[in-house]
Amino acid sequence: MPKPKKITLIATTAMGLESIVAKEVKALGYEDVTVENGRVRYEADVAAIPRSNLWLRSADRVKLVIGEFEAKTFDNLFEQTKALPWEDYIPEDGSVPVIGKSVKSTLYSVRDCQSIVKKAIVERMRKMYGLASRIEESGPEHKVEIAIHKDQALLTLDTSGAGLHKRGYRTGQGEAPLKETMAAALVQLTNWHPNEPFVDPFCGSGTIPIEAALIGQNIAPGFNREFASESWDFIPYSLWEKAFNEAEEAANYDQELNITGLDVDGRMIETAKANAIEAGLGDLISWKQMQVKDFKPKEKNGYVVGNPPYGERLGDKEEVEQMYKDFGVIMRDHPSWSVYVITSNEKFEKLYGLPATKRRKLYNGYIKIDYYQYFGKKER
Repeated sequence: MPKPKKITLIATTAMGLESIVAKEVKALGYEDVTVENGRVRYEADVAAIPRSNLWLRSADRVKLVIGEFEAKTFDNLFEQTKALPWEDYIPEDGSVPVIGKSVKSTLYSVRDCQSIVKKAIVERMRKMYGLASRIEESGPEHKVEIAIHKDQALLTLDTSGAGLHKRGYRTGQGEAPLKETMAAALVQLTNWHPNEPFVDPFCGSGTIPIEAALIGQNIAPGFNREFASESWDFIPYSLWEKAFNEAEEAANYDQELNITGLDVDGRMIETAKANAIEAGLGDLISWKQMQVKDFKPKEKNGYVVGNPPYGERLGDKEEVEQMYKDFGVIMRDHPSWSVYVITSNEKFEKLYGLPATKRRKLYNGYIKIDYYQYFGKKER
């Protein structure tokens, strides 16, 4: 099986996080980067597949581009898919499930597109591997996606497997958990440094403090999990070993951290503790059961990053709005602290009592949210 030298990768991302993911990709040393809607495309070598999966904190998945072309007829889709060198990537016993999506395109039946792509790949592989009948599909999974947008077909292989937000540390979660990828982005959008105090007063199952600790000690977010492409023949396993060794050496376990997670619910605090232990952070993070109105920062120049309840459920609204007010009153007494809050509640600034220094529009799943950013005045 010949090994491709140069490849094109796409890191998919939630809307609004593209620039964060692009920065992460460049930090890995890949310079040829293009930012598109909901994704970041970059040229790299095969070693980028293990490295990207291990290190990208805010991307959803890493996909390998196999081909792109215009497809307005099923014949066209079949022939151009069949013309691609699938045998360079998939062994003769490879399992090839096909998923798909179609937006604003002539070929709008996703099911038909999927079956045509599957048929074309199978025909190509039978020809190239000299197989008399169907392919076995008893080997490692190589999930193909056919995505057609305005008649432009994009064929990719999913190198990640489970979404990258699945870090492998979540033992339990709250009612509306924040994705780990989003939590990492929220931390990276601040100016926090690992030697400064960091508090999440609404920590739930602990996702934001845990992601902050992984960032603070430069621990690769994918260190505790497996990836679909670990078992692919065209990526030498030595590249995976090298990537894991690089991550081990890059981690700064000696970095002291001052990270605290607070929540009004004692059960959530127990869940957060268990998640932090599972993430290999032991007791690096302080966890406390506490109401927001009892939060009194004792240090200067700290950072608050939080995802408070949005108050969208009936009966919660007044309680949540009072909490925003209490929180604003407390933080006004601590002007050296920077405050970052993500919420879909459009009255947040009014309730908090101050206009934000900066606002950024993001999406938490399908909910449009704002990231309110208040920059503290550092005290020496």
